[in-house]
Amino acid sequence: MAEPMKIRALLKGDVADIRVLVAHPMETGQRRDAAGALVPMHFIQSMTVTHNGNTVYEGQWSQAVSRNPVFAVRVKGAKVGDKIVVNWTDTKNDKRTDEATVTAG
Repeated sequence: MAEPMKIRALLKGDVADIRVLVAHPMETGQRRDAAGALVPMHFIQSMTVTHNGNTVYEGQWSQAVSRNPVFAVRVKGAKVGDKIVVNWTDTKNDKRTDEATVTAG
């Protein structure tokens, strides 16, 4: 199972700055291991961020994203205590869902 994402959602005015640290190897399929064999592709293909159940980001990723990526998005109209949920699915069909609440910044 994948490690939990670290999600920070800080409110500044009526805008929540949401930052997510995703622990994932994000293998490109071009790197070789110690034996010289290619390490197979393994990367996040899709990510979704919701704010109180409404989708605020939905994107397709590729192997061009670095290992353990940091992702950020801003949400207008947020309030302290609002629920943020982040989901991703990778090329091995592994999935992860984590949530956080908006806090005062």
